[in-house]
Amino acid sequence: MDPAYTQPGTFVDSDAPEVLTFARKAVGSATDPVERAVRLFDAVRDRIWYDPFGITPDPAAYRASAVATSQANWCVPKAVLLTAAARAVGIPARLGFADVRNHFQTPRLRARMGGSDVFVYHGYSDLYLDGRWVKATPAFNAELCARFGVPPIAFDGRQDALLHAFAADGSAYMEYERDRGVHADLPLDEVLDALTSTYGQEMLVPSTGRATDAFSAPT
Repeated sequence: MDPAYTQPGTFVDSDAPEVLTFARKAVGSATDPVERAVRLFDAVRDRIWYDPFGITPDPAAYRASAVATSQANWCVPKAVLLTAAARAVGIPARLGFADVRNHFQTPRLRARMGGSDVFVYHGYSDLYLDGRWVKATPAFNAELCARFGVPPIAFDGRQDALLHAFAADGSAYMEYERDRGVHADLPLDEVLDALTSTYGQEMLVPSTGRATDAFSAPT
């Protein structure tokens, strides 16, 4: 086991007061690591609204301590927070990335992505539970999933909880295109470079509040 998967990092700042508070509140009285992981996943998934329009080049926004107090965020910061919160309660954790096809989309998001249906560097957490690594993506909150007609991703701490392979009608929905590997801490420059080279610099200009669509948080 790489000791980096249990220690604080620059972005996965698991020793920060904001992360410790978030983690302790989420796990409550649970002592079993699997139950703790499930509670952390649910908290990150649903307490922070998924917003793909809030991508920013500001490194400070990607620290788990900042994400823990945010109301809305996108998949990479949410995975950073889950990874940090897991380490904060004694669960080894690391970040994983993959390119995914058929990401939740609206005309507004598709235009922002230059018409592409592939989202590069989708972020997830990889948690070490019961002697094995288990993947979990806490990106899409339950209320947002209901808007798109799919059930929220559930995590039991024993099986991988990845993006929806099928829509509510049974049709193919999402597909993992490329594995980008795992990291002890967030390779921010690598992620931002991939986003700008794929979609252009506009992808890094937050547009939350400028327009509304299915991704917009309730007011």
